[in-house]
Amino acid sequence: MAKAIPSPKAVAPRHRAGGKAAVKLLSGGNPQIAKGYGEEPVQAYLQAIPDWKHAVAVELDTLITRAVPKVLKAVKWNTPMYGMEENLYFMGFHMTKNYIKVAFFHGALLEPLPPDASTRKLVRYLHIREKDVLDKKQITAWVKQAAKLPGEKM
Repeated sequence: MAKAIPSPKAVAPRHRAGGKAAVKLLSGGNPQIAKGYGEEPVQAYLQAIPDWKHAVAVELDTLITRAVPKVLKAVKWNTPMYGMEENLYFMGFHMTKNYIKVAFFHGALLEPLPPDASTRKLVRYLHIREKDVLDKKQITAWVKQAAKLPGEKM
């Protein structure tokens, strides 16, 4: 019999390195991480994600880093952000109750278009749900395209 996946509220938040206080989980299991720049805050965010979303988020971070080795990372608004210039980001992702919301800030310029629309004209999303199989090739292609476009000031 398959083991049931606990809800985000049922999972104890992971502790930060060095024994600091546990990370608070916001709605949808999105970790509350202080604004920060570089690998450390992004890794703290990834390590605090509960349930199935943890492995998917780590995989996304790995795909982004492999596709764009010189990518700059930050956590802003409890969201890992990825860019090519300081404070200019081409994408980010965060947790919602039912899926991981991957945002391409100039996604309307990507080919093919990421599947999910936004109220913002240029933004497109990819919603990844628990049973979805990641199309690593397509995600990598979008990341490479997005990294070549102007970043959004955040």
